Amino acid sequence: MHALPLAVMAFILYVAAASWQALTLTRRVSSRTGLVRSFGLLALMCQTPLAIGLLDQGASLLPGITTSAVLISGLAVLTLLIVSLFKPVLNVAVGLFPLTGMILLLAIGLPSPERHPGMTPGIALHALSSALAFSLLAIAAFQAILLGIQNQALRHHHIRGVVQSLPPLTSMERILFELIWAGMALLSLAIASGFVFLDDMFAQHLVHKTVLSLLAWLIFATLLVCHLWLGWRGMRAVSWTLVGYLVLLLAYFGSKFVLEVLLAQG
Repeated sequence: MHALPLAVMAFILYVAAASWQALTLTRRVSSRTGLVRSFGLLALMCQTPLAIGLLDQGASLLPGITTSAVLISGLAVLTLLIVSLFKPVLNVAVGLFPLTGMILLLAIGLPSPERHPGMTPGIALHALSSALAFSLLAIAAFQAILLGIQNQALRHHHIRGVVQSLPPLTSMERILFELIWAGMALLSLAIASGFVFLDDMFAQHLVHKTVLSLLAWLIFATLLVCHLWLGWRGMRAVSWTLVGYLVLLLAYFGSKFVLEVLLAQG
């Protein structure tokens, strides 16, 4: 198996799918959801052997930054493809697919460092729920960006182009909060299972991830409560979603970057 050709093929397919969906958004081509899903699925099939290859370098309790990025981005793509069968969220592919392709190209030649094995069922539950939460909230973040574009366009009375291709504003907001609710349920499970099954969630190598994950949970929880009780929506919901996901992004990859890149070089 040659990693580079697979990564390049996946990148091309991801970009092709995202490009068609972008052209659909700008009303330059007709909608072809089947084509976009098919290209996305083919790209994911190219990505899967790369992810397996990274995992085979060391059955690790805590995968390194490159392995984590490849696994989680692939899971986010799979989640999007499945959710898009039931909800009009395929426009998220415009941002998610090229990003996933870039992650694959960057991951080639940068194997994740090995760690001590120890994947018990409890830890597997923690890892899976964490990855699923991150994936769903990634889709929510891209959905929030589209919602923000739609809000700004309507506020300035620009109703042509992208805005015409998006679902109604109320549907976009409803889908955003449905994604956040589902992501929060999984994030809550991930945090709870971490406290139960990991030896010490506040150990030196985990403390930053734990604190930032709890902060992200608090941000999303505040948004959901205020949405229910105070009617938060629109740009405020967009801002809180993006801030919450940025904190979660730092929780998942910030500490790994410091430990595996900065400190390793030092």
